[in-house]
Order: sequence, then C-alpha cells, then structure tokens
Amino acid sequence: MFDLSLDKLREYRPDVAAPADLVDFWRRSIEKARADDLSASFTPIDNKLAVIDTYDVTYAGFGGSPVKGWLHVPAGATGPLPTVVQYHGYSGGRGFPHATTLWAQAGYAHFVMDTRGQGYSAGGPDATPDDTPYAGLNHTPGFMTLGITDPETYYYRRVFIDAVRALDAARTSPLVDPDKLIVTGGSQGGGISIAAAGLAPIAGIELLGCAPDVPFLCHFQRALQITDKDPYGEITRYLKGFRHDVDAALTTLSYFDGVNLGRLATAPALFSVALMDATCPPSTVFAAFNHYGATGSEQKDIEVYHYNNHEGGQTYQQLAQLDWFAGIFGATEK
Repeated sequence: MFDLSLDKLREYRPDVAAPADLVDFWRRSIEKARADDLSASFTPIDNKLAVIDTYDVTYAGFGGSPVKGWLHVPAGATGPLPTVVQYHGYSGGRGFPHATTLWAQAGYAHFVMDTRGQGYSAGGPDATPDDTPYAGLNHTPGFMTLGITDPETYYYRRVFIDAVRALDAARTSPLVDPDKLIVTGGSQGGGISIAAAGLAPIAGIELLGCAPDVPFLCHFQRALQITDKDPYGEITRYLKGFRHDVDAALTTLSYFDGVNLGRLATAPALFSVALMDATCPPSTVFAAFNHYGATGSEQKDIEVYHYNNHEGGQTYQQLAQLDWFAGIFGATEK
C-alpha cells in the first residue's frame, strides 16, 4: 500500500481548482452537440442468446460523428424499463453483443456505449472511429494527450459529449424509461460515469444514480505525482518532452477532472476503490468521492477493497451494484 492510510483517505478533500467557466464550457459543448440531429437508431440483431434481445445502436455524438452501442433487454421485453448506461475502461469498447449483458440479465435495459477511437482490447464489429480534425494533433501514443493543450480540442471533450448524447439516445427508445437511468463503468468508464453525472444537470437530464468502479480521470495532478503507470504515464511522457506545455495541459485537464465534474452531480453514487491500485491511486478516487455532489446529493457510499490492485472488487462489486441498483430502481416504484 503506497498511498495514504484509509483514515486519511476518508478525509482527503484536496483543493482542486475548477476553471471559472467550467459550467459555461460544458453547457456550450452540449448545446453545440445538440444542434446536430441525434439520428438515434435501434436495429434488432441476432445475438445468439436465448434470454436477451439486442439492438445495434447508432447515434450522433460530438461533431455529429456516428457513435455505436448496444441496447440489451430481457427477451420479449416491450415496455419501458429501468436502464443502466455503461461506459468502458481504457482501450475497451462495446465489443461483441454477447460480451456484456449483466444488467439485462438482472431485468433492466442495458445501454452499452462504444468509446471513439478505442475498442482494440474488446474486438467486435463496427468500432467507432475518432473522426474529427483534432484526432491528428501532437500526442504521445494513446489517447490521454490528444489535443491536451486546449480544452476545445482535448480528446475527452469528445468522449464526454458522446456520453451525454448516449443518455439522449437511450431516452428515445420505447424500451427505456427516460426517468429511470443509472450510469456506471469501471476505470475509464468510471471516470466517464462521473462526468456524465456532473454534466446531466447541465443537459437537463435527471439520473437516479452513478456507480463508478475504481474510476480513472480523477485528480490528475495527484496522479501525475505518485504513479508512473499508464494511462496517466502517457501524460508525464508528453510533458517530459513538451516542457513548455505543462501549464496549458494542466489547465485543460481541470475541465475534465472527475473531482470538478463530480461536484456538479446531484444523483446518488456508489463508488469503489482498491487500496493497492497503482493505476488509479486510492487518493485520486477518494478525492473524487469526497467532493462528489458538493452542490447537490450527499447520498453516496464507497466500497473499499483493501488488498486489490486495479482489478478492484470485480464480481464482489457487481454483487454490491446489483443490490444498490435494485434499491434505487425499487424506490422509484413506490
């Protein structure tokens, strides 16, 4: 265990400065994206599964670019269902339709968003390209430094807007109850979940919950100081070479930091953290957790896995989420 003690982690509330125009930047980004026709489509496919129906999803994300996804529902479902929107970890994507169906197995609609430019660790059909003019800017190998000197061009602006548009798209399906949405994901997917929860109020979307698992993209400056593990290591390698870009890069990252975006969230949250995690250090996760909902909901909890690295709780955390999701969705039925 290389980070702070658990007692100190529970009290760790670092001063992570947010840009003065944080909300305006994201409101403008969302409005710009919504100027494009959403063009959400849901095409039934043969997923080779007897108990799950799957729809091939396409919708317009950042810049109007087509983003892919899956919508899984219990076989034969016809009416609006409580829905879990899932975002993927770094290098992951929607993959094959049979690969990720847990929340549909639990009886919910399960919307799986592809991550533009990624997906190589998952394989599968029709990956989503990062087809914007910004995709070729100077960067180290990977995605962490694409356009990092300006928030307008940074890669995660595109991904976070795709995540909000995924909520817009999910809400158009007759299989989805638009008033019963939870966002979740692990690692990068956890960071995207926190961003989606923070941006949802700006976008006029009410979420019932946010469940980030060992989240990435939180408290960047701390991560750069205490771990050399990738993907944070991509940023340090970039700044090792482009020394003159340090201030610009850190300013850009402040617009995307899960600490700053999580403060804007109002939905209840269930986090998880692993105390031996050198990829997403515990202090970076607790920084986001302790600040989460500072302007809204304080209904939050965190599952702590003392002897785990970045794998976190895995099936243990899924079990905790199954119980938590059932409680959240069940409470709305009363």
